[in-house]
Amino acid sequence: MRYAVIMAGGAGKRLWPLSRLGRPKQLLPLLNGRSLLEIAVDRLSGLFESQNIFVITNQQYADQVAEALPKLPRENVVGEPTGRDTANAVALAAQLLAGKDEDATMAVFTADHVIRPVDAFGECVKTALDAAEQYPDALLTFGVPPTWPHTGLGYIHCGKTVTDGVYEVLGFKEKPPHQVARQYVESGKYYWNSGMFVWKISAIRDALGKFLPDSMDRLSAVSEAVRRGQDTAPILEQAYPELEKISIDFAVMEKAEKVMMIELRCEWLDVGSWPALENVTDLDEAGNVVVASNTTVLDSFRNIIVSEDDHLIAVLGMDDCIIAHSTDATLVCNKADSQRLKELVGIIEGVDGGRYA
Repeated sequence: MRYAVIMAGGAGKRLWPLSRLGRPKQLLPLLNGRSLLEIAVDRLSGLFESQNIFVITNQQYADQVAEALPKLPRENVVGEPTGRDTANAVALAAQLLAGKDEDATMAVFTADHVIRPVDAFGECVKTALDAAEQYPDALLTFGVPPTWPHTGLGYIHCGKTVTDGVYEVLGFKEKPPHQVARQYVESGKYYWNSGMFVWKISAIRDALGKFLPDSMDRLSAVSEAVRRGQDTAPILEQAYPELEKISIDFAVMEKAEKVMMIELRCEWLDVGSWPALENVTDLDEAGNVVVASNTTVLDSFRNIIVSEDDHLIAVLGMDDCIIAHSTDATLVCNKADSQRLKELVGIIEGVDGGRYA
């Protein structure tokens, strides 16, 4: 059986004030009234049965996520008691699915990207699923052909062709400086690391058991609980505080012996910050992004204007700014300073008992 797991645990501080501790960025209806998580699930339609799609999220978001995804069984939305990065999210999902089918094929997807066209994405996923079943001891990842020397992403060093669209992986390079990133792009041998994967349950459990044994030991009771139809929440409450916080790339992928890459022949756009909306939404005649029901804009260009209610946003003589309004907080900043939002939110977390965090 084939299963999909969507990792949706991030809080998204770079989309403050709409994304908050109690409401993650994946649930914000920023794209024609739809959220990134809804779009991520819809992308998997036709590739996986809805009962075989799972979402790993933060425990405090679980009910919101389940409500937003009525097509999924409620038990398929699994809340982590505390964030322990992607390696433990993968370990949890692997143990859950092993309790259902130890011979399963597992695909792992992110919830904070726009990927298009969807048909091309589907073909790449099918290629990956077939390859994982053909090479059951391999770990497969998706590599995105880079379009510019991005210094905020990891890179995959691509080796020889295994089969059409599938390549050996020679190594991983984490967030290189600009000059190195440019060399990677010009070489044609490096791809952006998408953070999405496909593997047999047996392959990832073996790798996690080798490279992250403590997590696998602490989560081992999850599989048995699933087999017996028991609640896994008490197990997670006990195990999670003791787990090492580490990404799946650092914990496993950089160390594993047999890693392959599927070329993701799609547009892959991260929507983790306000300026990213310029790439995924329509612009008005002045180049503004407007995701708000009540605005008046005069002599203002290339701004990002977002509001979650009908509060009037009036903008006059402003260029290249972000104006994001929630029911209790408003952000106004230059787009060039948007990467400092985490710094700002860090300060806000200490204001009024963390009310606005």
